[in-house]
Amino acid sequence: MAHDIETQMIDDLMEKIITKAMQPGEKFPSENQLANLYNVPRITARKVLTTLDARGYIHSIQGKGRFLKETSKPIQLHLLGNRSFTDKMQHAGYRLMTKNIYCTQINYDEKIYEALQSKKEAEVYKIGRLRLIEGEPIAIHQSFVDKENFPSIVQDGPGIESMFAYYRQLGYEEFMSERSLLSVTFPTSSEQDLLSCRSMVPLIVLESDCIDVKTGNVLEYTKILYRSDKFKYDITSERS
Repeated sequence: MAHDIETQMIDDLMEKIITKAMQPGEKFPSENQLANLYNVPRITARKVLTTLDARGYIHSIQGKGRFLKETSKPIQLHLLGNRSFTDKMQHAGYRLMTKNIYCTQINYDEKIYEALQSKKEAEVYKIGRLRLIEGEPIAIHQSFVDKENFPSIVQDGPGIESMFAYYRQLGYEEFMSERSLLSVTFPTSSEQDLLSCRSMVPLIVLESDCIDVKTGNVLEYTKILYRSDKFKYDITSERS
C-alpha cells in the first residue's frame, strides 16, 4: 500500500512538471509540505523527493531547499543515417566538443567479435569518446575495432576523436550500416560521473556496425550511450 501511495505521488508530481504547472527554477514543496498535502508520513515524502532527485528533475541548495531544475531545449538527433555524430551535430549548428577518454584492449566478447567477424584470438580495442554540447556531456561513444584491420590502433587510438575522420585518413571513403539495435539502460557509477547524471536517468543505447561500402568489410562495432533527457530522437531516414 505504501508503495502505491509513493507511485501515485510521483505520478502526480511528474504530471505537474510535464504540464508546466510547476515552472523550472520554482521552489519544490518540502518534506513536511508534501506529507501534509498528501496526508502521508514524512518518510514517504522523503522517498518521493529522493526518487525525483535521482531522476534528475529537482536539485537541492543548502539552506534554501529543493528546486525544479531548469530544462534546456532538447537536441534533435537523427538516430539513423550514415553520417557521423560529429557531422550531424556540426550540420545542425551545435558547438560540439569531443574528448578521447580511453583506448584499451577488451577481453573476448562473443557478440562484439561476431559483429566484427573477428577470430577468437584477435586483438580487439575499444576507443571511447565523451561528447559535449555547449560544454555539457551528452553521450559516450564506444568504437570496437580489430587490430588486424588497423595495425597502428594502439598508437593512434588515444588521439582519435572522430572514427570516420580516422578512416578517411586511411583511404576509406563511404560507409554504411546494415544493422542497428536500440535499447534502454541505466548508467553505471562511472558513466554517471562522465555524463554528470544521476542513477535513474535512462540512457538510450544505439548499437550498430560500420561497413566500408567499397569492400563490404566491417570496420567497427559501435555502441553509443545517449542521455535520454538531452535529446529528441528522429528515427526516420535522414535526407542528404
